[in-house]
Formats: sequence, structure tokens, C-alpha cells
Amino acid sequence: MDQRRIGEFLKELRKEKGLTQEQLADKLFVTRRTVSRWETGSNMPDLEVLVELADLYDVDLRDIFNGQRRDDNMDKELKDTLLQAADYTQELKEKVKKRMNLMFIGAILAMIFYLIAIFFGPDTDTGLWGLIKGLTLGVSFGMLIMGFIITSPFSDPLMKWKNEHLPSGENT
Repeated sequence: MDQRRIGEFLKELRKEKGLTQEQLADKLFVTRRTVSRWETGSNMPDLEVLVELADLYDVDLRDIFNGQRRDDNMDKELKDTLLQAADYTQELKEKVKKRMNLMFIGAILAMIFYLIAIFFGPDTDTGLWGLIKGLTLGVSFGMLIMGFIITSPFSDPLMKWKNEHLPSGENT
């Protein structure tokens, strides 16, 4: 709490009301010297007096303690920024959810192709059928492992490491 700043603010508010230090002192039943000490920041009014000053000057107590009026535009801008951040976060969640769904669908399709290759392909694991079996099994397990990592507590540290160490491109 910056007493000097509060004092300057109290002085500004008094002048806005068109009051002298003497007039304000009479209203609050204090001396002019006491008002002067408040406005120079060498002394602070009691809480009861602060409440009276807030009522008299039509300001919030928080404004007095901050030594300035809250800027309604700043509050609106902060609110707008927070809403935009919430929208952005929601968009990111939707994007991740879509990717996760595609990964699990891909894993299921790869597993189905693997099962087809096992049951309907030749018994030997050579040639094209062996390649198809290996690829589909690898893809299905790879996607399931990636899904596990993304949905686990390890995803945040991994994303932080990725952003710090890998070249940044447009992530899609």
C-alpha cells in the first residue's frame, strides 16, 4: 500500500468535489492539518474515515487503497481477453479431441486390417501379407501408445519439451 499515492488520490478527489482542506476537515470533524497529512501520505485516515471519504467522493474503498480509480474500460478489456482465452482453450480442447478420435479410429481400422491379414491371408509371414501384418500391428499399437501418452500426465511435460527443443512450425 503506497501511502503517498493514496494521499495524492485523496487530494485529487477532494479537488474534484471543489472542497478545500478546511471544508473537508469540517465535514469529517478533523483538523485541516490532519487532512494535509493524509494528502501528503505521512498519515492515513482511520477505517471509519476512509469509509466516509469513499461515500463522500463516490468511489470504492479498493480505489482508495489502490490510489486510483478502477478503469471500467480496463475491466472490460480484461474480461474480453479472458473470454478470448477461454474460447481459444476450448478450440484447443476440441482440436485435441478430434485428433484423439481420429487416432483411435485409425488404431481400430489398423487392428481390423491386421485381423483380416491373420485370418484370411496365407499362413506364412513373408511377402506382401507379412508386410501388411507388420504395418497394421505397428500402426495400431503405435496409435494406442500415443493415445495413452496424450491422455496421461506425461503429455504436458512432453509438449513443453517439444516446444522448447523442436523447431516451431505451424501446428495443425
